[in-house]
Amino acid sequence: LRSLGARCRNSIASCPEEQPHIGNYRLLRTIGKGNFAKVKLARHILTGREVAIKIIDKTQLNPTSLQKLFREVRIMKGLNHPNIVKLFEVIETEKTLYLVMEYASAGEVFDYLVSHGRMKEKEARAKFRQIVSAVHYCHQKNIVHRDLKAENLLLDAEANIKIADFGFSNEFRLGSKLDTFCGSPPYAAPELFQGKKYDGPEVDIWSLGVILYTLVSGSLPFDGHNLKELRERVLRGKYRVPFYMSTDCENILRRFLVLNPAKRCTLEQIMKDKWINIGYEGDELKPYKEPEEDFGDTKRIEVMVGMGYTREEIKDSLSTQKYNEVTATYLLLGRKSEVRPPGTQQHPTAPTGTQCHPTAPTGTQCHQTGTSATHQHPMPPNSTQCHQSRTGATHHHPMLPNSTPCHQSRTSGTKLGLVAPNSTQCHQTWTSGTHRFQWH
Repeated sequence: LRSLGARCRNSIASCPEEQPHIGNYRLLRTIGKGNFAKVKLARHILTGREVAIKIIDKTQLNPTSLQKLFREVRIMKGLNHPNIVKLFEVIETEKTLYLVMEYASAGEVFDYLVSHGRMKEKEARAKFRQIVSAVHYCHQKNIVHRDLKAENLLLDAEANIKIADFGFSNEFRLGSKLDTFCGSPPYAAPELFQGKKYDGPEVDIWSLGVILYTLVSGSLPFDGHNLKELRERVLRGKYRVPFYMSTDCENILRRFLVLNPAKRCTLEQIMKDKWINIGYEGDELKPYKEPEEDFGDTKRIEVMVGMGYTREEIKDSLSTQKYNEVTATYLLLGRKSEVRPPGTQQHPTAPTGTQCHPTAPTGTQCHQTGTSATHQHPMPPNSTQCHQSRTGATHHHPMLPNSTPCHQSRTSGTKLGLVAPNSTQCHQTWTSGTHRFQWH
């Protein structure tokens, strides 16, 4: 097995089983496709664990996109949180980059909402606590995500949140402003629409408010038939509070959706909020303390020695934290195989161009359609001037760079005609006054 993986390493090859391989991974099927990249569901031959592999054609990326891609990889290497998609291995050849990542088998929160409708507050709270914990962890590491939305929140087999797609993420420093206006307009903070520079965390915090509203209502707080209308509504900061929303939930929501970024809550304050801790008495949400990585698990090391690895190469790879086949095998041995819980959907192969995820240098395109009962603010049609249809619960996979533009059609009566189609997936320029915005 080891020699088979080594022989196929760094190229897609046809091995004895007539199935293509890359490194130690048997490629099962394509679950996402774009112009310059595709995502494959794969199985690690040595451990049997499923992973998602994003395969990126570097020759098709311009220098700016390449720089953004490598920044994304660098950021992902430094993240180790139970609610963030884990990067296991990076394989690079002259023309191609392979990112081996955690595969979240239960799909997107977006698709969950399309299929099941809004969450009860108890369920939304459990999910939101995990989201807040993961985003706060990123902020502690001076990382701002900048594209938080329901499509970038994945669910594993046990329905735990996995934040994906760090394609727009960046490092921030106190006293230094960021000036890139990116992300998805329906989730974007008002200061982005105004073309103002920003510190970083505050734009994620606004997006978290939009996400909370979406979880609890199954719809977006701000909509519009076009980007101009959406912008006007965001800048007014007015949204409807559903009759079924509790006062405590309304109160926490108002701490996020504050027009003045300087007066927006911090996540440390949110962790002490009444609503987020209801049912968790004695277990108040606290900052995540990243445990020391256990690189001395003798059971795993013995298994790897049995696979043909030497103790020296295992020790070297783990101590220097190389994202190679040795480290990947060790990490995957420490993960249990996912067993799909009752009631979750088996995801068929996603059609070409379907919504994808974990991480991506630029947004992907998709083809989606939503059907179901109505909510107050189904996401706005064509808010980013593209047309998109959603087919129930599509697959979840790493986002792809620069795929074909998508179209969104809003079916009357859709529960989550959720927002402007993934605006990060459309390339659009909109000018208002002196500000020129380019959303990718």
